[in-house]
Amino acid sequence: MARYAEFLNNLTRGFAIDMDNPVLLKAQYKAFSKQLPLMYFILLVNSWILTSTHMQSAPRWLVWDYPIGLTLICVIRFVFWFRTRNIEPTIDEARKALRRTNLIAGPIAMSFTIWAIMLFPYGDAYAQSHVAFYMGITVIGCIFCLMHLRPAALTTAAVVNISFVIFFASTGKPTFIATSVNVALVSATMLVILHVYYRDFTSLVDAQVHTEALSNDNLRLANMDSLTMLPNRRKFFTELYAFCLKAHSTGTRFAVGILDLDGFKPVNDLYGHSVGDKLLFAAGQRLQNLCDEETHLARLGGDEFALIITRAMDNDQLLAFGTTLCEALRQPFLIADTTIQIAASMGLVTYPDMAANATDLFEHADYALYQGKRNNRSMVSVFSTSHSNRIHLDANIEQALRKADFEQELEVYFQPIININTEQIVAFEALARWQSPVLGSVSPAQFIPIAERTGIINQQTRILLAKALAAAAKWPDHIRLSFNLSTHDLSSPNIIHQIVKIIDEADFDPRQLDLEITETAVMHDIDQAKWATEQIRQLGCGITLDDFGTGYSSLSQLHALSLSKIKIDRSFVTGIEKNPASLKIVKSLLALSRDMGLDCIIEGVETAEEMAVIREIGGTMVQGYIYSPPIPESAARLWIDHH
Repeated sequence: MARYAEFLNNLTRGFAIDMDNPVLLKAQYKAFSKQLPLMYFILLVNSWILTSTHMQSAPRWLVWDYPIGLTLICVIRFVFWFRTRNIEPTIDEARKALRRTNLIAGPIAMSFTIWAIMLFPYGDAYAQSHVAFYMGITVIGCIFCLMHLRPAALTTAAVVNISFVIFFASTGKPTFIATSVNVALVSATMLVILHVYYRDFTSLVDAQVHTEALSNDNLRLANMDSLTMLPNRRKFFTELYAFCLKAHSTGTRFAVGILDLDGFKPVNDLYGHSVGDKLLFAAGQRLQNLCDEETHLARLGGDEFALIITRAMDNDQLLAFGTTLCEALRQPFLIADTTIQIAASMGLVTYPDMAANATDLFEHADYALYQGKRNNRSMVSVFSTSHSNRIHLDANIEQALRKADFEQELEVYFQPIININTEQIVAFEALARWQSPVLGSVSPAQFIPIAERTGIINQQTRILLAKALAAAAKWPDHIRLSFNLSTHDLSSPNIIHQIVKIIDEADFDPRQLDLEITETAVMHDIDQAKWATEQIRQLGCGITLDDFGTGYSSLSQLHALSLSKIKIDRSFVTGIEKNPASLKIVKSLLALSRDMGLDCIIEGVETAEEMAVIREIGGTMVQGYIYSPPIPESAARLWIDHH
């Protein structure tokens, strides 16, 4: 009983279309739509050939009216399938077309079968044999053409073959009985082949679906950042190029932003990479929650994220949106029961007014970010015409730097550092000045960042240090020399060895030399910075931490560097008499320096009001325009003589 039920179930399934497999439906439709016009062509040609052999013997309605009616039906179906053979259907269209074909397969097959049987009594034995041949060979052709729609093929085969066998077996003529047996056997064999082919066809479609799913998974993984589960750098640039093409064709405007976390590296150093990874994930999720379908977020790598903003916004709206993102990241994160606070800086650029292609968009957004971090850290910077002009100027400066003869073109200027209690010169800070034969006088604020980016700074450092030491050798013994080292100068043992050699060979007491390093240089590679400062300290030189308070280093890390001085950045000094927050910071830093046993230099003092506040809170060493701007070597000697 169970086997009988299973047989009926399989039989029913064989005559039904699998409507729950949309991929198979579309595959059937595509293959089927190319074969069905051929089926109707064969059916019509064979039918009219059969009609032509019965023109003289059969009545008019049977050789003209009936076939014409069948022809109209076939032509309509032929035109439908011929016109749609190269069209990509929707799932619903494919489902309707296949269902309709399956429903009319039986009636059409029965109509042609009845017509052929009705022609049988007319004509001689040759004409009757033609009817048998027509029915047998045509049904085989139809089965072949319908093989991708198994229910329709089975229905057609069942209608024609059952009718054929019953009719011709009932004629009592051995030839026709044998023919009916032959046709039945061939049709049965064809149906077995059809079943096997259809099974292989569906298996192939399923395999393609599986392969496509794997390919899509691999593509998704290849375009996804495994840490934050956001689109990765590859996906970002793919989308960026696509949006550029679309915006170019439609004349629309969109924006690109690059966002960098401020203070992320100290989190890694202090809490470990596991906490850092969790922080990156949490930051990505926080950003994602603020983005909609018109804002595409990706992680570029490290602590950098990127956005493509397709919503129409003017610069003020973009600035407000970027500020919202940065403010969201300033809110504390609770990671592994630890409250962590960071900040973020962001650069924004718009297409097409500020960048004409994907490469420029990314570079300009990155440039806006870089400038923002230099001038307004933890803020949003929108790329502007001034930035564009600066890029062109930077390119000219870079070209001039690469061709420069620094021995001839670089000059050292000196700015005095004064003890305000004694009004005596404590030291001079050496500052670079560049007189380019192409560009004229170029500000150090312009050429030093470019020299650092291109690696030219190391060559400049060696030349400037040698010149500064030569000038300082002529000063009184109590006046110290302060000289700046860049991040690049500290990054290589080979460069440090060269600097040590220059100091060692100079006619200047190394104990009177202070080398200034920035928090950025220290945090770039704390271990390398520690090693480098130890090499310098062995000569007797002092180490001054420049721009103290602007970075994100921890006190424990700084204490390990064997510092001798700290220098408070000018950003805290400007307008200190009107800024209570700056006043508190400077007071705290002065107290910290005393607790750590370090001298403290306050730079950037320009007004009497600022000086009065510095005196009041206990500052002793000051550097700034209130005493003197940077001056050439000859003026420095005069300054010493008169002070």
